[in-house]
Formats: sequence, structure tokens, C-alpha cells
Amino acid sequence: MLDLLITNGKVVDGTGNPWFLGNVGIKDGTIVKVGRFEQEAAQVIDAGGQIVSPGFIDGHCHSDLLVLDQPLGAFKLRQGVTTEVVGNCGLAPAPYLKQSAELLKQYVGPVIGTTDWEWPWSTIGEYIAELDRASAAENVATYVAHGALRISVMGFANRPATAPELEQMKQLLEEGMRAGAIGLSIGLLYAPGSYTGREELAELCQVVARHDGLLATHIRGEGNNLLPSVEEVIWIAEQSGVALHISHLKAAGAANWGMIEHAIDRIEAARARGMDVTCDVYPYNAGSTMMTTILPPWTLEGGIEATLLRLQDRAVRQRIKQELREEQRDWDNLIASTGWQSVYISSASTEAGRALEGMHMLDVSARLGLEPEDAMMELLVQERGALSIVYFHMAEQDVGRVVRYDKALIASDSLGCVTGKPHPRSYGTFPRLFAKYVREDKALSLEQAVRKVTSFPAARFKLGKRGLLLPGYAADLTLFDAEGIRDRADYQDPARYPDGIGGTIVGGRPTFEGDRPTGQMAGRFIAACHHVGCTHTHS
Repeated sequence: MLDLLITNGKVVDGTGNPWFLGNVGIKDGTIVKVGRFEQEAAQVIDAGGQIVSPGFIDGHCHSDLLVLDQPLGAFKLRQGVTTEVVGNCGLAPAPYLKQSAELLKQYVGPVIGTTDWEWPWSTIGEYIAELDRASAAENVATYVAHGALRISVMGFANRPATAPELEQMKQLLEEGMRAGAIGLSIGLLYAPGSYTGREELAELCQVVARHDGLLATHIRGEGNNLLPSVEEVIWIAEQSGVALHISHLKAAGAANWGMIEHAIDRIEAARARGMDVTCDVYPYNAGSTMMTTILPPWTLEGGIEATLLRLQDRAVRQRIKQELREEQRDWDNLIASTGWQSVYISSASTEAGRALEGMHMLDVSARLGLEPEDAMMELLVQERGALSIVYFHMAEQDVGRVVRYDKALIASDSLGCVTGKPHPRSYGTFPRLFAKYVREDKALSLEQAVRKVTSFPAARFKLGKRGLLLPGYAADLTLFDAEGIRDRADYQDPARYPDGIGGTIVGGRPTFEGDRPTGQMAGRFIAACHHVGCTHTHS
């Protein structure tokens, strides 16, 4: 007898092939039968003509602490997501050495969530064990984060690593790869990643290459430096022999709109040389990050506390203001490319700061009677650096081009901080893909869109037998109404769940039935498989 039988569905199996009418049979957390058949089951779900697809995989997000803090995972499960990939952009809560714990917590907090509690881990392996103990409702896989490596060994030192420091980072990276990490993530826009040269990164990536892992990168510049930044990470991958995945590919700032085609050309040229290069994209024309990212990289040397001290020096403030008002060659000046009118405060940590959530920085500066640069620095000091922003910096045409690109998968890049006015991608990324780019714009077929959020990320991140509705594959599934699925979250009211998701199934257990949680928590850590021809689910 089957544990679960899903009947009367339009099966989109994740391969990109056309849908077909059929049933899906599940036993012991595994798909055992797909097609037109009848069989007894302990539980039957009538799909009623809904799409039955593999569970969506969010291949780039920052839920590292959110999955521990809110194990029900409603933000993603109600979008149809059954697996999240964390540890991105070089930002993660592990590994760390004892002396660097507070440095790391202060730095990653605005991105990955609340850090004001004692972390019962220090290594990647111990963090993974904590994920297993949490018994979350969704699956999780992770990278080793370069920022965490460098902070552990070097703090926020703005210099190349010494040979012993590099060796220590390699050892921590090796431990993470052996524990089941996908590969190494780097964030070259963010200090201390921005302090790291390409030769040092190429040497680290040799460890990843030995494990047949993946290098995922937030490139150094997404505005005026977009093309040199793409070329830099391609060079790193080529030198080290590692596969490359470029995170949230975009062209930031009106002066750079249209350059996305040239960035894609660089990827295609690398692939033509035999390199393994892909990318991802979120389906919005606004991004979200921490307010400290606006600052020149040199201001972050020494960590957040050192930065806050600098911001109280009048001469330093004047230098920062001058640099922010000019385009920079060595770092991505978000203000020069985007403008203060495009930035609003999404999340703050104090009562005074929370009163400004949802306000654009020009309005904030007017309220405070300060120039925008001074208002930004005052707020950073007031909030002790714990300030998140949303900024509008992309052209819809460019976003659509990357969504259509067959080497691009779809991911949310959602932050772990979901208080205040978070980016609506936290609640709406995957329904938006189907509502806007499939149904409205007809940029993708239904089957192409499903592949971009199921089998493509499962294969790219080596998550074993996931992402396809085939016998022997893990029973992670999503049911949705192809005509009714839509995102409801927007920038004014982001905390709104989508329409059209009929249910999510994780590990063969119904986890959400429509908007109702069932109480079943079958998620687990997924160790990446670095063995050629792997046939395991790696649960």
C-alpha cells in the first residue's frame, strides 16, 4: 500500500517536457510511481486538475537563521518552496573561531536574521547538525561562506592573507566541503570579500575543485563595473578549475541598463571554451541588502564597531560624502549608480528606526533636516549598523532577459530579516514567476518555468535525486493552479502570502494544504553529492 497517492493532476515532471494527466504514488518519502494507475494508499489527495510539480528549490537565499528561528517555514512553503539553499554571498553564521564570533554576528545580522542568542556551533559541520536537530518543515543545503572564513581568520583586515592565514582558511573550507557543503560562496561587493584579490580566491577555490564543488559569487560590481566583475570571476574559475555560478545577475543603474546582454555574452564565451558557468536571477527590478553596503569599503575595516567610530569623525564623514558623490573605479558605488531617491529603509532595530521603515532616504533626510549622506550615517550609528534597505536599480527589460536565459535559474535572494518592510520577494518570488513571466508576459512556458525552479537547481547544486517527478526521487512536491497562482506581496504591503498554491509536500508528507499547516515537519539537511553518477537522495 502507498503512503500517499496524488490523483487527477496535470503532471509537470521538471524535465521541461509537456504536462500530462496522471497520478503520483509515494512510499517511505520516495516517489514510486507516476502515470495513469490505480493503487490503494493510506492517504489520497485529489489534485482536481491542479499542476503537480516537483517542490520548488530556492537556490539563493539568506534563511540561515530563519530556518532555526521559524522552522515552520511559512514564507517559502506557502510559495511552493520545499528546499532552500543558504550560505550565499559569503555571508553565513559558520564557520567562526571563538574570538571572531561577535564580529561575524554584527556583520551578518542585517542579512541572515536575529543574532542576539548563543550559537551552539562553530564549524560548518556543527551548524549542519543544528539544522538536523531543528526538524524544520523544509529542506536546507548550504555553502561555505568566504566572508565567514576570512572574518574567522583575519577579522576585517584590509590586506591579502598571509600564507598561514590562507592555509587556515583552506582547512576550514575543507571541513565544510567534507560535511556536505555545495561549495564556496563569495561576496566581492561586501567587506571583507571586497578586500580579497582574485589570486587568493583562485587558490581557495582549488579546495572546492578537488571536491567537484561549485563557486557561487556575488560579483564585485553590478553597476559600472559589471563586465570587469564578470570577467574577474570567470578568471578565478578558469584558474582553479572550479564550476562557476554567478548570483543574481543584473545591470544596476540606468547608465548600465542594456549591458546585461554583454554580461551574458561573457558567460557564453566562457562556456564555449568548455567552462561550466551558470547564473540565477530574482524576478524583480529592486534589490535588498544592508545599509553598510552603501559605504566605501575602507570604512568597514576592523568590523562594525570600528566603522561606527569612524562615522562619528567629521573629517571621515566629509570624505565619505565626497566619495559617494562620485563614480568609483575600485568599488561599486550604489548611490552613484542608483541615487538616493531609489533607496528606502526596510528594517531597523530601534524604535526610532522602525518609525522610518518604508520611507525613502530623501524623505528621511528631509525629516531629519540633513543631507542624505549625513542622514544615512546618523542612522547607521543610531542602529549600530543593523539597518536593511531596498533599492530600485534595474530595468524590467534586463530582468526579463535573464529570466528567459536558459543558463539562468530562478531564486529569491530573500533576506533572513523579514520584519518591517522587507522586499516582497520574501513572500512572492515563485508565484510571481508564473503569474508575470509565464501567464502575463509569456516569456517562458509553464514547463520551462518549472524546470528553472526544480530540476535545474537540483542538478546545479548536486542535491541528489530531487527536482524531478520520477520513481526513486525524493517526494518533495508542489500543487498549484496554473491560472490562479499569483504574488500578492508588494513594496507597500510586502507581508502578504500568494494565491494559487494548493499544497506542499516534503519528504512524502503533506506540510501545507493550501494556507493551512498540517503540523508535519519532514525537512532535513541535504548534503551535496560530489560523486559522479550519484543516485542518492542525500537526506
